[in-house]
Amino acid sequence: KLVYEHPKVDLFSASYSRKRKVVTQADYQVEKAGRHYFDAQTRSLYERIEAKLPGYEVALQSATLDEDKFIVAAANDRSQGSRHIYDAKADTLTKLGEIAPWLPEAQMAPMKPITYKARDGLEIPGYLTLPVGKPAQNLACIVNPHGGPWARDGWGFNPEVQFLANRGYCVLQINFRGSTGYGRKFWEASFKQWGLAMQDDISDGVQWLVSQGIADPKRIGIYGASYGGYATLSGVTKTPELYAAAVNYVGVSNL
Repeated sequence: KLVYEHPKVDLFSASYSRKRKVVTQADYQVEKAGRHYFDAQTRSLYERIEAKLPGYEVALQSATLDEDKFIVAAANDRSQGSRHIYDAKADTLTKLGEIAPWLPEAQMAPMKPITYKARDGLEIPGYLTLPVGKPAQNLACIVNPHGGPWARDGWGFNPEVQFLANRGYCVLQINFRGSTGYGRKFWEASFKQWGLAMQDDISDGVQWLVSQGIADPKRIGIYGASYGGYATLSGVTKTPELYAAAVNYVGVSNL
């Protein structure tokens, strides 16, 4: 019996009430985190908490056996966030602490979800982070393919991306074909495509950055770890004209 499915992406978790003996929610991520509620009580709980933490994604990390007090995590793309105790009976939220209070949220760069079409027509999702206070044109940019390759980049605070944006670079993260969470067909499109269609997706992302006027075509670097390191080596081998610099961190160099 099908209980719930999202039309675009895979589910990555479900939650269960041990007290009430029911499944309460299913979680997923399209551009940002989302959830499907199975009952009004769970929806009301989240809505009350979210009203107290505007601008943040919230998650319940732990609960008392009576499910009347919760540890709440709150974070967004510009902050590693904070932890709180929420008392459901009193409807009060008490902050426990900040994860990285030395990083001022106002100085961090927003992460924007983007999509573009690959050369074969497949829609490729990703994230673009622009340096704060600079016009989004003719920028030095870093393309940052993720590892795995069966993983994905998601919306949220990324210390490396923030470091690069703070130094004036725009950063493009690409969920090339094979990135997980986008359904079986998107995943299977990566089979036997290392250095081929998967690499083309990254190259097409570079061309998209240039076509939008965001990137200076002479000042684009590529940097990645693990499979991202492989994609870095493949990129400068297959399309050296696209990149002015490359950093391969623990990348696969010999299959």
